[in-house]
Amino acid sequence: MSKSIPETDSSPRILSKTLSGTPGGRADGPAAGTLPENPGENPGENLRRSPQENPQKKPGQSLQGKTRTGVILASASKARQQLLENAGVPLAGLLPAFIDEEAVKDSLRHEGASALQVAETLAELKARKVSLSHPGCFVIGADQMLDCNGIWFDKPVDRDHAAAHLQALAGKTHQLQCSVCVVKDGERLWHHNETAALTMRDLDPDFIARYLDAAGDEVLASVGAYQLEGLGAQLFHKVQGDYFTILGLPLLPLLTFLRHNEVLA
Repeated sequence: MSKSIPETDSSPRILSKTLSGTPGGRADGPAAGTLPENPGENPGENLRRSPQENPQKKPGQSLQGKTRTGVILASASKARQQLLENAGVPLAGLLPAFIDEEAVKDSLRHEGASALQVAETLAELKARKVSLSHPGCFVIGADQMLDCNGIWFDKPVDRDHAAAHLQALAGKTHQLQCSVCVVKDGERLWHHNETAALTMRDLDPDFIARYLDAAGDEVLASVGAYQLEGLGAQLFHKVQGDYFTILGLPLLPLLTFLRHNEVLA
């Protein structure tokens, strides 16, 4: 299931509540953190330089050979960065946003929001946070939520949590709710939502232990404790949905938006 929406309407969104005086507003206040103002401490300071001035930065290559508008990924995700660069998106940089995600999730859960609404809100919050300090750039924000029978799963904090997550998901179908948006100068220009359904095999504790031994600490970087592109494929009986969405980024609709805005040929 997918939904791609140009930002032409003015209908209220969950985000409007999150940024208001409700408890969700903590995401935009001091508790969420702010981008450092000292250029020496700002992880995105190199984004202000051109590639010629910053020889250490090698942005992805566009088929046009140049970028008309800078593109920034508001994330620390190396997987999303690799997806974009492999597809030829000329990223100017990777800059994580300082958002109190747990506060946002808790607030929206109390408001009755769905997992997809939470993913959409977090994606926009990340992009807006970075956009405000990088005017004129297209800033990409993305987020993914795992929902299994109404229970939301976060990234496991250690091996024991990873084993518990896999045991809870075994033999069941869960949904990966993913959202991506593009913000420029603090305004959301476009967003796209996508859902994938994954059915995990029945897993016994011995298999889970062997899987975690083989996969290592990489499972801690992924909600659900798996990477479908690696050993995680062995966990599943059936997968329905877009492959890139499962990896954390609905890539093809995003590429269409970038082409329409002359970032890509």
